[in-house]
Amino acid sequence: MTAVATPAPARAVIAEDGLTAAYVTELRKLLAQLTTRMLALVAVAGPFAFAAVLKIQSGTPSDAVFGSFVHDSGFAISLVILGFAGSWGFPVIAGLIAGDIFAGEDRHGTWKTILTRSATREQLFAGKLFAAGTLVIAISMLLGLASVIAGVVFTGAHGLVDLSGQLISPGRALALTLVSWLYCVIPVLAYTAVAVVFSVATRNGILGVFGPLLVALVTQLLELIGNGVIVHMLLIGSAFENYFGLFVTHPFLGPMLVSIAVCLVWTGVSLAISWRVLRRRDFLARGEQGRTGWVTPIRAVAVTVAIVVVLAVGAGLGPAAVTAYRVSAAMGPEFNSLTLYQQALIGRHAPASARLDVLPNCNRRGGADIGPGDWNCNIYVYLPQPKSVPFQQTSVEYDVSVAADGCYKAQSPPAFLGGPTMAALDGHTVTNPLFIAYGCFNIL
Repeated sequence: MTAVATPAPARAVIAEDGLTAAYVTELRKLLAQLTTRMLALVAVAGPFAFAAVLKIQSGTPSDAVFGSFVHDSGFAISLVILGFAGSWGFPVIAGLIAGDIFAGEDRHGTWKTILTRSATREQLFAGKLFAAGTLVIAISMLLGLASVIAGVVFTGAHGLVDLSGQLISPGRALALTLVSWLYCVIPVLAYTAVAVVFSVATRNGILGVFGPLLVALVTQLLELIGNGVIVHMLLIGSAFENYFGLFVTHPFLGPMLVSIAVCLVWTGVSLAISWRVLRRRDFLARGEQGRTGWVTPIRAVAVTVAIVVVLAVGAGLGPAAVTAYRVSAAMGPEFNSLTLYQQALIGRHAPASARLDVLPNCNRRGGADIGPGDWNCNIYVYLPQPKSVPFQQTSVEYDVSVAADGCYKAQSPPAFLGGPTMAALDGHTVTNPLFIAYGCFNIL
């Protein structure tokens, strides 16, 4: 009797059904977990709680970029939340969603059971990835949407002072904020892939959950050492800071494009390693029964430590990202704009093309004028004195903290420029734009 081959379309339907079944099953399993539901609840309620606390007290998270403007624009609240999420929130979401999705099968000893279903190993692997990615993106975007709504509800959809000292319209501020959240989907997926590779390679849910947090911590530490730009741009965490290039008068997209490419490489390499490890496993072997012990996790940690050491040694590779010229060149135009904006708040309007004598002289404390850290900048500013001659020039020394990504925070002494707030022409209390200034420059 002649065997009849299954037509290609029929095989394609079977493969598609297997992948769909695996995806739907894994998605339902994740949605049924208390952890997933709690993450969604925190993503919605957290921004409203944060905005409510800011509403009832006068303090500001001034260490965060745009932090001093959280009482002036609701979009500043969303961007502050995005900054915190990029440092710690997104790694937590990726770890809790994807860190145990493979290791959990080892812990419960269910690999043989699920592999006897209609889905192949490839389909099961892809289904788990798609399910984890779907929920990570959904929770991240839920957090972003809630932060925008919370900021608008509690503070208002007002214009935002950008990182060049210019006041941008509410519509533009909203658009840039939404684009920033959407851009961060790419590094979030990279963290998800890292959680997957820890989960598959170590077969340990704890390391799978904490893997992205470990990578985020390494990013924070490596940003404190070395002056080179190469290693800093190779870290996933750096991508969450490069969207600041959108919030300047002349946007620079180079760091964003590099970060997108780097995150895609992280994602591709992590998934390739995960699939190779999973594909080579023999689930029928006796050693696959029960717990696998700590030998594999220890090896994974050792490899991770070795990679961190290599990155730390190479932190000085490449051209210097932060130099005295770049810091001074960025602060000059910004303080020109901030000074004109401050004068406008008290009723003194200058022509749109006005240029003041703002010539910063910046140097780094306790070392060569290169690299991130604490800097001093002497800047000529114009004090807000309603009864004096307009634009009275005064030299002020700012304490400037410059990060490896080219973003800085410049704070003035209160004796010269007053406190963080000031009285506007209409009598309302507004943020003093020259008290704390945030800025960013292109490090490439």
